[in-house]
Amino acid sequence: MPAPTATAVRLVANPFIHLGPDRFYHPLTDVTMLEGERGFFELQQVLAGVLDPESIEPTVRELLVEDEWLVSREIDVSKQFLLKYVALEAHTVCNQSCYFCPVSLDPREDHFMPMEQYIDILDQLKAWRETIEAVFMISYNEPTADKRFVEQVQAIRDAGLPPATLTNGTGLTPKRVDQLLEIGGLRFLSINLSTLDHDRYTEERGGDHLKLVLKNLDYAKDKPLADEMAIVVLGTGDEKHQADYEAIKARFDGSRFDTRYYVVNDRAAYLQIGIGVGGQKRQKLRGCEYVGSRPLQHLHITPRAKAILCCQDYSETTEVGDLNTHSVAEVLAGPGLAQARRWTYGMEEAPANFICRNCPMAITYDG
Repeated sequence: MPAPTATAVRLVANPFIHLGPDRFYHPLTDVTMLEGERGFFELQQVLAGVLDPESIEPTVRELLVEDEWLVSREIDVSKQFLLKYVALEAHTVCNQSCYFCPVSLDPREDHFMPMEQYIDILDQLKAWRETIEAVFMISYNEPTADKRFVEQVQAIRDAGLPPATLTNGTGLTPKRVDQLLEIGGLRFLSINLSTLDHDRYTEERGGDHLKLVLKNLDYAKDKPLADEMAIVVLGTGDEKHQADYEAIKARFDGSRFDTRYYVVNDRAAYLQIGIGVGGQKRQKLRGCEYVGSRPLQHLHITPRAKAILCCQDYSETTEVGDLNTHSVAEVLAGPGLAQARRWTYGMEEAPANFICRNCPMAITYDG
């Protein structure tokens, strides 16, 4: 019996496509199609529900199938993923309690992932070295609060993966900077520094660390510690925030640090501050655009080796796997993440309390 042709298979638009007025983004292939490119109009018509994929001119249809814009109805796409970012949190400790972080309201019990388990997870992640762009060492902890910090960076590098550190800078001492330089440094380093005002820094972060942080940053600022080095100035978008940004930018002008301005968000309604949905839950979910797509391109691992859907989920309400009992591969293609993908992208109706309904980065049908 001859193999079925593309036209013998009922085709549909891939449900994970991100829609824009003049472009489409495919989070499983990391490809963007712009208006005017071959197949754009036909795909736009299919997504609008006014064109049957089988009616598309055969060569265009074959192109859309080859690039996975169109897929067979028989394929369970919810088990597919493109792993680009991993958050591997080795411990729960943070030495600050910043007003823009859930730690300030509900600090977690101290817990440290055994180094053997940490290395085992990294060994498993080697399978996706070609697509992983960063292994972040943080969710809500302070990575440098762990005495094993440099050892962990070394373990990530030994696995052939790119280490990325977001830190308040308190533990980024000159000694550690030199150690990191000796082992090849980081792929990405981001320093969370919200103000140069001593009193406000202490009040807003619950720790008198500004002098120490500036000493550490002054030592590191001209050294090739990471391929990309940033200082992130978080605030609420007011005049005070803008002034803090300008002052920090001026202080580190000419250094390797790129100073960036960011407005805080409410962590999917956990906090009552910053960018949020204003109490209006997202209804018709259509996807995620929080640094790519969380369910399709990210893996978040807690210090207890549980996999959760997103870094916004401080309370770990959406556990999608357990690396104590399953492999990384089993979690990525497993039922927990598959279900979360279907909920996030509206393939199935998500529960009323699903975390994406409280997230401003959720894509919805109604904008």
